[in-house]
Amino acid sequence: MRRTNPPELSPPTGFSHAVTATGSRIVFLAGQTALDAEGKVVGATLTAQFEQALTNLLTALAASGGTPADLTRVTVYATDVAAYRAEARQLGAVWRRHAHRDYPAMAVVGVTRLWDEEAMVELDGIAVLP
Repeated sequence: MRRTNPPELSPPTGFSHAVTATGSRIVFLAGQTALDAEGKVVGATLTAQFEQALTNLLTALAASGGTPADLTRVTVYATDVAAYRAEARQLGAVWRRHAHRDYPAMAVVGVTRLWDEEAMVELDGIAVLP
């Protein structure tokens, strides 16, 4: 994978502007919220829910034979973008702890609500495996 961050664009923080991937398998990862193994939303804060959602996404990726470095694209759906921005430093720390610094192309999209009404954040993604 090659992560491209052209100097003509603003410096990326916690994402890459573009990711070029070559590989033999593409994994499409379904949206993951902060559901635990029993199907209950866990985490009282956005950061706690983000950590569970990211853990769920990476668990699905690992079960497909991938690692965080294989992620090419992640979309974050947040019910409160202002809160997401306010907690960006904590969310970045969670990301680095679980997925390190090989950032995929990313977007944050504000939504009115998610499938599970208690969910504050959902992540989906695409990975390319060697």
